[in-house]
Amino acid sequence: MEIKLTKNQPWKKWLGLSLFIILVSYAAFAVSSKATKEVAFDTLTFQTVEQGALDVFTNAYGEFYSAKERLLTAPAMGKVAEILVRPGTKITPETVILLLSNPKLEQEVNQAKGELAQQQAQREAFKYEQQNLRLDYQGRIADIEAEIEKAQLELSVNEELMDLGVASKIELQRAKLSVKQQTKRLKFQKEKYEQFIEMQGYQLTQRDITVTQQKSQVALLEKQLDDMYVKAGINGSLQSLEVELGQSVQLGTSLAKVGSDQELIARLRLPQQLADQIDIGSSVKINTQKGYVTAHISRIESIVTNGSVLAEAAIDGELTSNARPSLSVSANVFVKHDPKATFIKQTSGLRPRTKQSLFVKTSENTIVKRDVLFGELSQNKLIIIEGLTLGDEVISSDTRNYENFDQLTITY
Repeated sequence: MEIKLTKNQPWKKWLGLSLFIILVSYAAFAVSSKATKEVAFDTLTFQTVEQGALDVFTNAYGEFYSAKERLLTAPAMGKVAEILVRPGTKITPETVILLLSNPKLEQEVNQAKGELAQQQAQREAFKYEQQNLRLDYQGRIADIEAEIEKAQLELSVNEELMDLGVASKIELQRAKLSVKQQTKRLKFQKEKYEQFIEMQGYQLTQRDITVTQQKSQVALLEKQLDDMYVKAGINGSLQSLEVELGQSVQLGTSLAKVGSDQELIARLRLPQQLADQIDIGSSVKINTQKGYVTAHISRIESIVTNGSVLAEAAIDGELTSNARPSLSVSANVFVKHDPKATFIKQTSGLRPRTKQSLFVKTSENTIVKRDVLFGELSQNKLIIIEGLTLGDEVISSDTRNYENFDQLTITY
């Protein structure tokens, strides 16, 4: 049997060791080159961290809405007979939006008017009947008064005759009794007349109430009939129309919505983290792309939706020419006054409410990368929460070529 012996080759070991040393050296060089980079001074620009009083504003976005809106509903059952105005049209309070038809309602109006005329005629007839009855009472009272005068005359004659001794005593007593009886009769008749006048007043009042109620019913039906001509009721524009021609509607059915176009409010979406710091009455500056409109916060909701809170701003200044409902706007909302705010001017790449890495000059020749936490952007000034202090110098020029380095060395 033949045995083959493998010859030891030491040059392979030396080759492997050399490759390892080369790789280690390359890695060390790569790490060293990543940590530090030489940059010419004249290619860099710096800005200094400042501190001072600052009014803090936050950006918000939203839309204009009508300050006055009105929902138009059907005043009675009917059918849409005519549509006169379409959404987007300018309107006045007397603008007729659409016409509803209801023949039954027209019949009810005519019937109610007929009943009212009948009741008014009956009241007038009753009034004249009562006048005749009053005259009858007055006639009976006049008759009794005449009888009293006659009885008093007889009494007077009998008294004179009695004094002369001609008349009998019984005739005198009869005359006195007649006067007394007629006087009582007159008193009783007058009491009856007064009661009759009082009862007559109540009866007439009752009929007046019936007539008044019928007048109210006629006025109600006439208003319903007049309201079948559905009017806008306010100045503005027709925002939506919810019925079609020929459609049947019931009492209270929504027909259309109108809104003011000169009296507006702004509904703004505020950042959730700042909503609690914004007070009712805080000033707002609204940008409509054709100018600015001053306003103030009038209402803030408590519900958070997609990281924002809805607020309403009441308009204080004049509206721009393009202001209208549903116009998208941006706004600056006053948050607070910070007497000792630390900030830098915003430059390209710096974003509010973020944590970013910036190059900060630490000595005459050295710049290091540092994490900085930013707050709000206000008046083109970016508030610093942590990472920088007053007097720090930060590179404001483009540093994208140095993102892989933690330190820069300045060369002059």
